[in-house]
Amino acid sequence: MNTSANTALEACRALIAREAQDVANTAESLNDTFMEIAHKILELEGKVVCSGSGTSGTVARRMAHLFNVTGTPALYQNPADGLHGSLGVVTEKDLVIAISKGGESDELSEFVRRAKHRGAFIVVLTCYSESSLERLSDITCVTPFMSGDPENVLAMGSTLSNCAWGDAMAMYIRTSRGFTWDEVLYLHPSGKVGKETQKTLKRISDSH
Repeated sequence: MNTSANTALEACRALIAREAQDVANTAESLNDTFMEIAHKILELEGKVVCSGSGTSGTVARRMAHLFNVTGTPALYQNPADGLHGSLGVVTEKDLVIAISKGGESDELSEFVRRAKHRGAFIVVLTCYSESSLERLSDITCVTPFMSGDPENVLAMGSTLSNCAWGDAMAMYIRTSRGFTWDEVLYLHPSGKVGKETQKTLKRISDSH
């Protein structure tokens, strides 16, 4: 390996180390605000609507999926599509989790403003404590990141921080709701997880 390639590889390793630190910092940041949001979700009569633009939209889609898998009805709503009529999916019984690193995505802010007007409870997940989006929230949760975003432009470490926060929330709610692993597996009959589960169940059945 030449010197240039070795330098690039070391830079990649250093990036991953910084991203890992961002995730570790997120673990340390879970506090009363995290618990307050969890209890709001547990009391919910409706669903969780996860929304975000760009990379944060990918995080929101992933978060909604994991909520569903762990027993909390949820969906992802693209905020731009929401402003073209899909806002109708939001009701007064719902909770919206709006995800934005900087909190200044115009289409997300407008989507949230209108969702709040329709009666939804608004949670903002961001990396900055003050923003246009934060001022629209009922609860704001700030996920920490230090240097895992190259040049503070590419959302890498901050994205992983928000993903980790969502993972923790899904698991906390699953446990609090008493949603069992059997129920999780019932919702996941396909793919390797589902196939391995079916093999295990068949072996148990055959043994009896």
